[in-house]
Amino acid sequence: MATSRRLAGYLESRKNITGSLCGLAGLGLTFAGAAGPYWPVVVAGLYGAGALIAPPERPALPDFPDPSARLEAVRDDFEQLGGYLTDVELPPAAAGRLTELTRLLAGLLDPGWAAEVLAQDPEGVHVLSRTVRQDLPEAVDAFVRTRWWTRLAPGQEPPERHLERQLTLLQEEAERLAASLREAEARRQESHTRYLEGRGGTP
Repeated sequence: MATSRRLAGYLESRKNITGSLCGLAGLGLTFAGAAGPYWPVVVAGLYGAGALIAPPERPALPDFPDPSARLEAVRDDFEQLGGYLTDVELPPAAAGRLTELTRLLAGLLDPGWAAEVLAQDPEGVHVLSRTVRQDLPEAVDAFVRTRWWTRLAPGQEPPERHLERQLTLLQEEAERLAASLREAEARRQESHTRYLEGRGGTP
């Protein structure tokens, strides 16, 4: 089976097609009487030469999902994360910070203008994916586990302080992402203005 696939692949390859065309040219020379009794050598030689000069096969690129498909997957995971977060009891200050962060993430992931710009920014999609799938659930889960141990051995630094700091850092990162998307749209608008000015439009 593998041999048959390799044979079929070679028959469809550029080398075989180019070599066959050159071999046909050799047959044409034979019929014209130019090859003489050595026509098999001429045909085989032209076929081999054609196969050698044929451009190499270009392997197909891996079919990776584009940023919009990855963004859709992050959106689904964010919805699942929301169900987990509603079941976690947090101190008021941390809960407030979490609400602000999730509101910002929801705005970035909501289908619409922001998502259209974000889908063209693979690094931005990566930042959101890391926040939703790793950083945010890890921060909340670490708080829950540490809080349990703190109740058994009080006197340590309150775990909510770390959680509040972590949520603040994640929100700052999300705000930087939102600002970069806004700047990308502003640059797009400015580029269109310059284009119109360049073709003689009124400033």
